[in-house]
Amino acid sequence: MTGPESLPEDVRDGFETELDDHGLFSWLDLEFVTLEPGRVVFGIPFEEKFANLVSGAVHGGVTASAMDTASAFALRSTFDDPVSAQVTTTDLDVRYVNAARGDLRVEATVVEAGGTMGYTDCEATTAHEGERKTVATGGTSYRLFRE
Repeated sequence: MTGPESLPEDVRDGFETELDDHGLFSWLDLEFVTLEPGRVVFGIPFEEKFANLVSGAVHGGVTASAMDTASAFALRSTFDDPVSAQVTTTDLDVRYVNAARGDLRVEATVVEAGGTMGYTDCEATTAHEGERKTVATGGTSYRLFRE
């Protein structure tokens, strides 16, 4: 999770602590794969508790929650103080493309982080026959609470 564009260690540590301490995030087993200014990638291991009752694939609500959460962290990473930054979802758009029957990878990239509003593009993928298969695409808008 480090690289030329990675966030400072104290920010990464603060974000990791939030994942561990937040009930929903820890239940989803969210794990940062990439944490850069304006871009967050989560890994989510497949577990039966996430399965849709009918298909056995990952429930769409799990995918949507992960996309929303990745977007929030990506937008917060653009603040001067990302760990204490506050944002709230104003719109979440998810288009389901394929079923996921394995681990998820969710990526959110900031399109715009203005004074009061922020926007992201998102994609969820899963491994399928040695390649990444798109599960869902979408985006978010957020209210940003800057000082």
